[in-house]
Amino acid sequence: MSAGRVVLGLAGAALVGWGLVLLAGLSGQLLEIAAWLAGGIVVHDALLAPLVLLLGALAARRVPSWLRPPLVRLLVVLGPLTLVAVPVLGRFGARADNPTLLDRPYLAGWLVVAALAVLGTALDAARRRRAVAGPVPPPTP
Repeated sequence: MSAGRVVLGLAGAALVGWGLVLLAGLSGQLLEIAAWLAGGIVVHDALLAPLVLLLGALAARRVPSWLRPPLVRLLVVLGPLTLVAVPVLGRFGARADNPTLLDRPYLAGWLVVAALAVLGTALDAARRRRAVAGPVPPPTP
């Protein structure tokens, strides 16, 4: 196992621990949090996973093999991210008498993450395309 994976694993474990500490402070809302998490699992398994499988089956026939892995990674990143962001993007729960609820530019944040994911996908696709095409021969005089 590489040192990078170990560092990422430790960072992930630390973030999970911090999330559990924050969750412990919300003891009065644990039932609502559990319902939200269960709903996310149901939506993922009933909607997102079949959609990714369908798009993957279509891509297997119409997309070049070098482009498939980057597109799958894009779907895996943007699909769950969008599902999690739907409540804030739709401003569900916003109230006129409390302007501090949903007071951030969530759409702008989602667009930045989506643009970075698309950029990463494009860079990976270009790298894979060059690897398939092979080295460019030098020009003949």
